[in-house]
Amino acid sequence: MSQEDSRGVLEAAHSGGRASDTIVDRLQHQILSGELPDKSPLPSERDLMERFSASRTVIREAVATLASRGLLDAKPRFRPIVRKPGYDTALASVGSIVELLLEQKGGVGSLFQSRVFVERGLVRDAAVSAGKSDIANLKDALQRNQDAIEDSNVFYATDVAFHAVLYQIPRNPIFPTLHNAYATWLAPHWSRMLRSPERNRVNYASHETIYMAILERDPDAAEEALVDHLNTAWEHVRQTFGDVG
Repeated sequence: MSQEDSRGVLEAAHSGGRASDTIVDRLQHQILSGELPDKSPLPSERDLMERFSASRTVIREAVATLASRGLLDAKPRFRPIVRKPGYDTALASVGSIVELLLEQKGGVGSLFQSRVFVERGLVRDAAVSAGKSDIANLKDALQRNQDAIEDSNVFYATDVAFHAVLYQIPRNPIFPTLHNAYATWLAPHWSRMLRSPERNRVNYASHETIYMAILERDPDAAEEALVDHLNTAWEHVRQTFGDVG
């Protein structure tokens, strides 16, 4: 395999391609195929230099590219660790870009409105197809939310957890990952908002209305409750930060 790897790098150089691109392609294939196992350390820099007949600079360029794709966890002075891609990896790889976009005018508003769009569909689906275990999970999350009303920090965590259940009901791995992304990207803004037990009671009542609509198998009522809840939340954001939308 070493001869094949180094031959590929040489062919890339002769054809005008970048040597690091060939190394990236080979290592990416080995990560995706499992030849380089998930959470295992990448071969040492010297081993890679010998395998691909490449300079230290070229190897480091390839490692940086793989890390930017979320396929390696690279830290200074440590061997890079293989990360087999999943939906969380894909979203994490664009996280820094999204955070920059959120600083632009209308960025937070656009992201929040996309969340409203997604959750409207999720609550309608939940009202139609949620099973007994889903209803039990929602009820448990709602109870935890109620129990935390007097402690705003805990209440915020239980608020996030209640919405997370909605993303779990479709049994589609993309949705929980998307929820984690929303929570991560919006958290720096939400954490600066003023909180109080009075505000928490309003949010809890909204969650309870959503839950009851799902329990009663009424998708229209569930969607209406969800939209009212998030519109109220957005108005609170506007009151806190001004014209962020």
